[in-house]
Amino acid sequence: MPGAEKAAGALRTIGELAQEIGRPQHILRYWETRFPQLRPLTRAGNRRYYRAEDVALVRRIHDLLSNHGYTIRGVQKLLAAEKGSRAARAAAGTSPGVGGGDKQGLKTVRDSLARALDEDS
Repeated sequence: MPGAEKAAGALRTIGELAQEIGRPQHILRYWETRFPQLRPLTRAGNRRYYRAEDVALVRRIHDLLSNHGYTIRGVQKLLAAEKGSRAARAAAGTSPGVGGGDKQGLKTVRDSLARALDEDS
């Protein structure tokens, strides 16, 4: 149906997501080769379906590349650093609350972003 919006948690096809972010589909397929965190579901005929977390990751990658001047390598480093810090917090039992406005968690993310920007320069 033209003009019908999908629910927030609905699966998105590669075409829908590409149109949403204003990038061609081949760019999303390329990002899948560069970001191991980005793993959409694949169905018959290798059709890709992006879950809500995949959509959020694609939007974030697009934002970092387009609006914040990151390179592919810079985004890779940032995501890897975040994965490492999440694992360390989980091991220490200090994971920030979900949506709870955890100031220390936000400061940690800010600091890791600043470090990534400095390393990328």
